[in-house]
Amino acid sequence: MAEAAQSAEWETAENEPAAAAEPVVERILNQDEIDSLLGFGVGEEESASRSGVRAIINSALVSYERLPMLEIVFDRLVRLMTTSLRNFTSDNVEVSLDQITSVRFGDYLNSIPLPAIIAVFRAEELDNFGLATVDSNLIYSVVDVLLGGRRGAASARVEGRPYTTIERMLVTRMIEVVLADAKQAFAPLTSVNFSLDRIETNPRFAAIARPPNAAIVVKLRIDMEDRGGRLELLLPYATLEPIRKMLLQQFMGEKFGRDNIWEGHLASELWATTLEVRVLLDEMQRPLGEMLDLKVGDTLMLDAPPESPVIMKCGDVELSRGSVGRMGHSLAVRVDRSIAPNAQQAMMKFGGKK
Repeated sequence: MAEAAQSAEWETAENEPAAAAEPVVERILNQDEIDSLLGFGVGEEESASRSGVRAIINSALVSYERLPMLEIVFDRLVRLMTTSLRNFTSDNVEVSLDQITSVRFGDYLNSIPLPAIIAVFRAEELDNFGLATVDSNLIYSVVDVLLGGRRGAASARVEGRPYTTIERMLVTRMIEVVLADAKQAFAPLTSVNFSLDRIETNPRFAAIARPPNAAIVVKLRIDMEDRGGRLELLLPYATLEPIRKMLLQQFMGEKFGRDNIWEGHLASELWATTLEVRVLLDEMQRPLGEMLDLKVGDTLMLDAPPESPVIMKCGDVELSRGSVGRMGHSLAVRVDRSIAPNAQQAMMKFGGKK
């Protein structure tokens, strides 16, 4: 019995190194874990927080929160639209701002729920375009309200057909009202005139920017008691670039560190500064050896006669031209023309005013 137990212990000891030498099986990630790692999880377009590779890809997008004045402009737009749409529809209209997001232009066009009406408008002073998208619920609600539909009754929707001329014209009138309100919303910041360019129903024909370009989407909810829908405004960052410095303001009229008192003091001191003005009759170029050989009594012949006009310069800046004369026992120069525009610009850089 002792020999059998000892042989069993030897067999166990021999098998333990073999078991330890077996390779460890690595765990393979499933599809959900791979999607989470890459940032392509379910509902990743709607989620505000993105992770993984998708977050790195979209890191080039500029968040609208870096343009704080933009939210103030669109809050003003909501108040203006509430009043103007009430006058337009003669109904109780409530406009609310859902969210302001930054998206790729190509992703936005692919996400538009069809059927819809897409209005392409032009920002004339900014020399670029924008989009206004009206969903089908708002289209039928506006048509129902403007044509005297009964309240509480569901509007009849006929799917699979293009919008009629009457429907397009009524929505166009509403978009023109919204664009007029947008002009007033931007008025405290800058003067921008939004004009309707065309109406499209196919997103492919509403391309106003390249698909990878960043844009800001403003989602508005318009409720008319028991009817309503969504209106979305898209502005590419290229459209907002000319007024980007204004949109970076925390409040209206922010000066970004400028001190008006210091500017006025600097300008007054500059105007009291004494400048050296030189009068130049002629210039010539001679070899250095010839200039070193000059002796007392040598004469240099100039190409300009005594009555020729002279140039008045301050440093390297040419100020004006004049004529040489005499006043009493002193030489004098009479200014024959006003200071040159380029000299004024050079002085404006330092003086801040004329």
